[in-house]
Amino acid sequence: MATKPKLFYFRGRGRMESIRWLLAAAGVEFEEEFIETTEQYEKLQKDGRLLFGQVPMIEIDGMVLTQTRAILSYLAAKYDLYGKDLKETVRINMYTDGTLDLMLMIALAAFKPPAEKEQDLALVVKGAKTRYFPAFEKILKDHGEDFLVGNKFSWADIQLLEAILMVEELDASVLSDFSLLKAFKTRISNIPTIKKFLQPGSQRQPPPDSHYVKVVRSVLHF
Repeated sequence: MATKPKLFYFRGRGRMESIRWLLAAAGVEFEEEFIETTEQYEKLQKDGRLLFGQVPMIEIDGMVLTQTRAILSYLAAKYDLYGKDLKETVRINMYTDGTLDLMLMIALAAFKPPAEKEQDLALVVKGAKTRYFPAFEKILKDHGEDFLVGNKFSWADIQLLEAILMVEELDASVLSDFSLLKAFKTRISNIPTIKKFLQPGSQRQPPPDSHYVKVVRSVLHF
């Protein structure tokens, strides 16, 4: 029996959440070891398992992988979610880089002082409405298919849905002017593996709270 991928990160979204989404969408079961103490983190460093001294880290296929985009690219290719050729792959890379940028702004806001956090999240919603979501609405219109790239479910679709749901947590009406994205959200949410991941009790993590921020700050000393 094949060993399940094992993820090493904090008990929260951060830079690991898109990896959880991709594995879940591919129908792959995985295990997690949550980092909760400085000692755990330092042991990973001393054992030479963190190439650049950072998490996320994942054990898979006899390898220890770090760096979020590298991990995501490997998983997308491994599970046939990376397009049929280089032209599709580069489009998937463009689209996922855009959504990663948007989600990273949300993730980093959790560590800001309250007033600054509120301001940053307002800018995220504004950016989603005026920059990111109009671009994806146009992509769907011009492409004329159910999916963002080719006519096949890919990493780009998974990550766009993740981004949409994250922004909707900040503003439930954010898709009100984007009819194609609304339909896309419904369509992708009903793919069986994703529908399962969206159910309570899955390995999907909630938005960052004060405890998550406290643990990360304590472990990383910042």
